Amino acid sequence: MKMLRCFSHAETRFAALLFAQTRPQRCYHSEKGVWGYKPIPKRDYQVAEEVRAARNAQANVYRLVEAFRQHGHKLATVNPISIKAPVATGQSGTEELQELSPAFYGLQTQETVRTAGLLSSPQMAQDVAQLEQLLKDIYCGSAVSAEFSYVENLEEREWLARNFESLEQQHQLPDTERREIAELLIKSQAWDNFMALKFPTVKRYGGEGAESMLAFFWQLLRDSVQANIEHVVLAMPHRGRTPLQAALLNMRPAKVFRKLSGASEFGEDIEAMSDVISHFHVSEQLEVLGRPLNFSMVRNPSHLEAANPVAMGKARSKQQTRGDGAFGPDSQPFGQHVLNVILHGDAAFAGQGINQECLNMAYVPHFEVGGSLHLIVNNQVGFTTPGDRGRSTAYTSDLAKSIQAPVFHVNGDDPEALARISKLAFRYQREFRKDIFIDLNCFRRWGHNELDDPTFTNPLVYQIVHQRQSVPDLYVQRLAKQEVLSESQAKEMRDNYMKYLGEELALAPSYQPPPTYFEKQWAGLQLAPSKELTYWDTGVDYGLLHFIGQQSVSYPADFNIHPHLQKTFVSARLKKLEAGSKIDWATAEALALGSLMYQGHNIRISGEDVGRGTFSHRHAMLVDQKTNEMFIPLNSMEGGNGGKLELAHSILSEEAVLGFEYGMAIDNPQNLIIWEAQFGDFANGAQIIIDAFIVSGETKWMESNALVMLLPHGYDGAASEHSSCRIERFLQLCDSKETSADGDSVNVHIVSPTTPAQYYHVLRRQLARNFRKPLVVVGPKTLLRLPAATSTHEDFQPGTLFHNVLGDTKVQADQVRKVVLCSGKHYYALAEEREKRQAYDTAILRLESLCPFPLQELQAQLAQYGHVQSFVWSQEEHRNMGAWTFVRPRFENLIGQQLHYCGRCEAPTPATGIGKVHKREVDEIVAAPFEL
Repeated sequence: MKMLRCFSHAETRFAALLFAQTRPQRCYHSEKGVWGYKPIPKRDYQVAEEVRAARNAQANVYRLVEAFRQHGHKLATVNPISIKAPVATGQSGTEELQELSPAFYGLQTQETVRTAGLLSSPQMAQDVAQLEQLLKDIYCGSAVSAEFSYVENLEEREWLARNFESLEQQHQLPDTERREIAELLIKSQAWDNFMALKFPTVKRYGGEGAESMLAFFWQLLRDSVQANIEHVVLAMPHRGRTPLQAALLNMRPAKVFRKLSGASEFGEDIEAMSDVISHFHVSEQLEVLGRPLNFSMVRNPSHLEAANPVAMGKARSKQQTRGDGAFGPDSQPFGQHVLNVILHGDAAFAGQGINQECLNMAYVPHFEVGGSLHLIVNNQVGFTTPGDRGRSTAYTSDLAKSIQAPVFHVNGDDPEALARISKLAFRYQREFRKDIFIDLNCFRRWGHNELDDPTFTNPLVYQIVHQRQSVPDLYVQRLAKQEVLSESQAKEMRDNYMKYLGEELALAPSYQPPPTYFEKQWAGLQLAPSKELTYWDTGVDYGLLHFIGQQSVSYPADFNIHPHLQKTFVSARLKKLEAGSKIDWATAEALALGSLMYQGHNIRISGEDVGRGTFSHRHAMLVDQKTNEMFIPLNSMEGGNGGKLELAHSILSEEAVLGFEYGMAIDNPQNLIIWEAQFGDFANGAQIIIDAFIVSGETKWMESNALVMLLPHGYDGAASEHSSCRIERFLQLCDSKETSADGDSVNVHIVSPTTPAQYYHVLRRQLARNFRKPLVVVGPKTLLRLPAATSTHEDFQPGTLFHNVLGDTKVQADQVRKVVLCSGKHYYALAEEREKRQAYDTAILRLESLCPFPLQELQAQLAQYGHVQSFVWSQEEHRNMGAWTFVRPRFENLIGQQLHYCGRCEAPTPATGIGKVHKREVDEIVAAPFEL
């Protein structure tokens, strides 16, 4: 076996010195880097000596400058519909912001100042009074304000101050570009007006009041192609979505009008339940400044902000597919060609916990995407709640401060200011590869939707809104005064677009939407068959598997492995592989993953401490006990087609992390994406992602995925929170039929394998099939080390496959009078009890697949028992839980026999926390099937 060189302790300490100061140093990760993670090199930055000298020479003046950088935003009037008076300043000692008074620092208004080294604005101030006014103009204006004083990194603060203070001079727009922005705003307004005229009873969630967001996207697209970005991935809520898609992202209006006429957004040959227009998505190759740009807007449900981690995962997948950044051969830790952009609603950003989870992931290894660009569309009202009643913070953007992300506040009435600040935010993101936020202060012209009356709860705000002109009209008037765009030219733009929309409306009845699925990287795949269950040979020659198994526990000669792992894990695995027997769960998993990698597929396992596994069984990652260096043996495997394993130790989150993995799974069907819950019931923290994306994404959006969810399950006396993965909830979410046979087309596949080989085959099957389906694995805990739950080398050979039902080889068919059906680890307790009783008139069948329901295999197994008098379903779970309510109607309707129940009685919680009660229940439910 090849021994790999490991860096010496001195070398790793030297490498540690190269880590960036902009992020905390990472322990428990390789200082050399592993596939999917590279250390961030240190940036060498020093404030120039002459600048330090100038600041020291005028220390109190510099304190005033810094005070405006820190507090100036509090005096800014960037809110276009404010019902509150701005913060007042008055005589010394009475002003609300004493920190912004020169007198606070002992300065006299006529005192001479020199701004060189203190301020980056090209404008000069001769005395304190002029400096105070200049600082107010920069930091307390009516167009933009900034918050960045909390950013710890000195280089970033200096960069932000320098560039913000010279913003207007750096980024003045030429007249041609101002006209382009005006036309986009006019189109957005025209779209909403057209929709209101033609579809007056539709909740369209238009962009009225926030039309300036088109200026953000206009600038974003231009900056992206100029920075050689190839892919922009966007997460966006429903407000303003369709006008953006129609005006800038090449979506045919006929698609929306066809939908509103009652038809599907997909072709007539597709049986999909579809979705509403405010969830429509765009995946287009745009042409910007004569250059191509791939733009993808991820699907969104109405669960606010839930799409954000999906976009992050999709962006990372694109980096991986391209071999960019942490996945590439060079030293760049971040990709150069993919940008993630997230739009937020104001109340949702402050209120939805998934945002804290996403920000917490922003700089975590294996979840980093090189920083995201954020725009908060600040309507200043959430549903019907006034903005300041929906949070405990001063600004809706304050959560950004948790990761020291700078925030720019912008007046939505000034699209040019938004374009300028968008360019600055883009430059910051590219320079430092960190998150940055723009808080667009705007308004919602109507209520929560266009049919709602907002004056019930927000009368004063809507007095202002209803009396004021629209954002596009104000901007056109501004350009007209400056002789950039005449009123007649603006009217022509509007009339032309309204005419175009009218033509699209006329075409809508005959419009046939082009397919948006099984293209590009999904080419060659198809929808799963609806009338049959397919079977796939997933076996591999054991000679190759033996080699892969050896590689899975190989490590460099100078690697300091944990002595317990050497004895109980490495040596034990090698012995099992050599013998070809007693192959356990972790070994079977390594063989499945390693063989897929050998075939060229990349694997990602994400979750809390997945490297070793919750139950210390996996150890796909080894940690040097002296250097803390991390080593992934399978990534050093020789031969094959070069697939890699990424072990993503996640934050303590379920919703955002699972959303991230879903985003990766929908982007590249040739990668196997696995999320492992620490315990199965922790999946309930990700229920929104499960409900709104994983199990429904295909029927709503024609978006397949092969995401695997590993959910440890089993009643072992661990009480309520660590016993059940809530199988019943997943079974309730599937569209399996009670009165007819299932095909592979069911929306989610749910399995409860009882042998390592079965687990091996079901993992390999995910990528072997010519379709993709999400997979829920009701995983084991005790079976990980149970001697009875092992496999032999014959179970993995070519010609072997995953069995939906495992029959009983311990009984004589003609002697069987009772058939007990079960699923999961409960089988082993029943088998042990039968052995004790010598009750070999009872056959025990294992439903390894619950959904799709394995009717044909079950019928084939039952056909051999001609003298059966009773059929029993036995489970560990309580009667109102587990698979009972799923299996019973299908068995009785399709098999035609009555099924009796044996298991725990109904209960409000999965399991008891009383040890004696648990033991009594175990004895009772194991005995019950044999005493029935």
